[in-house]
Amino acid sequence: MNFSEVFKLSSHLCKFSPDGKYLASCVQYRLVVRDVNSLQILRLYTCLDQIQHVEWSADSLFILCAMYKRGLVQVWSLEQPEWHCKIDEGSAGLVASCWSPDGRHVLNTTEFHLRITVWSLCTKSVSYIKYPKACQRGISFSRDGRYLALAERRDCKDFVSIFVCSDWQLLRHFDTDTQDLAGIEWAPNGCVLAAWDTCLEYKVLLYSLDGRLLSAYCAYEWSLGVKAVAWSPSSQFLAVGSYDGKVRVLNHVTWKMLTEFGHPATVNDPRIVVYQEAEKSRRRALDRPAHPAPRAAESRYEVASVPVPLQTVKPAADRANPRIGVGVLAFSPDSSFLATRNDNVPNAVWIWDVQKLRLFVVLEQLSPVRAFQWDPQRPRLAICTGSSKVYLWSRAGCVSVQVPGEGEHGAPHTGDRGGSSARPPDILSTRLTGQRPHTLWAGRPAALRWLRALAGPL
Repeated sequence: MNFSEVFKLSSHLCKFSPDGKYLASCVQYRLVVRDVNSLQILRLYTCLDQIQHVEWSADSLFILCAMYKRGLVQVWSLEQPEWHCKIDEGSAGLVASCWSPDGRHVLNTTEFHLRITVWSLCTKSVSYIKYPKACQRGISFSRDGRYLALAERRDCKDFVSIFVCSDWQLLRHFDTDTQDLAGIEWAPNGCVLAAWDTCLEYKVLLYSLDGRLLSAYCAYEWSLGVKAVAWSPSSQFLAVGSYDGKVRVLNHVTWKMLTEFGHPATVNDPRIVVYQEAEKSRRRALDRPAHPAPRAAESRYEVASVPVPLQTVKPAADRANPRIGVGVLAFSPDSSFLATRNDNVPNAVWIWDVQKLRLFVVLEQLSPVRAFQWDPQRPRLAICTGSSKVYLWSRAGCVSVQVPGEGEHGAPHTGDRGGSSARPPDILSTRLTGQRPHTLWAGRPAALRWLRALAGPL
C-alpha cells in the first residue's frame, strides 16, 4: 500500500472531480487542483476570502468556491485558467451554493431561506425561486439531471415544487401531508420522490413525477420517528432508519415493508461473522533501538465467537437530538448490501445481505465510527473512526491499515491490486489536526483511489 506525503488542508475541504482525474483542496483562501495520478499541482487559484465550500461541476470542467461570510461565489475553469466568474448576492446574504446537473448554472440560497437564485454561466441570466424550506435535504436533483424537486414552506404548510432544469419552468406544485417536512430525495431512476416528516411523527410519503401520492408509510405512532432515508441504486428498495433502532426496507412494487432489520446489543446468531478490532502486542527486538517518537498502536481484526455483546452508550434523556436510532445507512453500488450504524451502538457497523434479507457481518471498532462509504465500483466498504487508521471490508474479509504520519513515508506497505484480496489498491491519505474525519472514494474505474482526512473529535 502506497501513501502520499502530507498536504495542507483547511476546513476539511477536499474533493475528487466526478471523472476521478483531479483532486481539489483548499488552504484558507487558496484552491489547489492536483492530478490524481502524479499528485502534481495543475492549477492554483486565489479567492477573495477564506473558502467555506467547494464543489465540482458534473463534467469536471468548473469548480465552485463559496465564501458565505461575504456572500460571494467564485467559479474557476480548469480548461481556461484566465476565465473566472464572481457572483455577489449582496445584502441578501448566502447560506448555501450548489451546481445544477448541467454544470452551467449555480444555485445560491440566500439568508433566512428567502429565495434561491439561479445564475446562468452561459447567458448571464438570473432566475428566482421563492419560499425554499430551511431543512436538511430540501433540494434534490433527479439522477438524469432533468428535474429539480424543492421543498417549500408557505402559509404554515409544506409544499413540493418540481422544476425543469433546462429552462427552470415550474412543472408541478403540490402540498404534502406533513407537519414539518424534513427532507426529500429522488429515486435513482427519477420516477418516484420520497418525502419524510419531522422526527416527531413517523411518516414517509412517495410521490410520482406528476405529484400523485403513491403511498404513505407509518411504522408506529407517539414516538420519535424517521432519522435517515436511503434509496438503493436499483431504485427497488427504500431503507428507512428509525429512532427505535430498526431499519425498515420498503419495496418498489407495493411500497409496503419488505423486511425489518433490528440492531440488538448482543449478536447470538452463529451464522453471522463478527469482526472485532484488537490492538497488536508491541514487540521490540533487543538489538533494535526504540523509536524516538511514539506511534499509535497498530490493530487487527479478530473473529469473535457468539454470543458477542456490543458496546452500547446510554443517551442523555434531558437533551435534544438523542444519540439513539439508525442515523447512517448506505447501499452498496450493486444493491446487494446495506451498511448501517445504530447511534447508541457507536462502535459497530452492521452489514446486511439484501438478497437474503439477513445480517451478514458486524464490524466492531475500538473507537466510535465517524463515517463510512462504499466503493463506487464494487461492494467494498471504507470506515473512518478519527484515529490514525483506515478500515476496509469486502466479501473476502476486512483489514486495518495504519496511516503513516509526517516523516514516515519512506517505508510504504504494498498491497495486492488484483481485487481478490480484502486489501485495497493505492490509498491516498491526508492527515490533518483538528478537522472532521471524512471518507471519500474517487469515482475512477481505471485506478480507484482513496482520500481520507484524519482528524480529532467532532
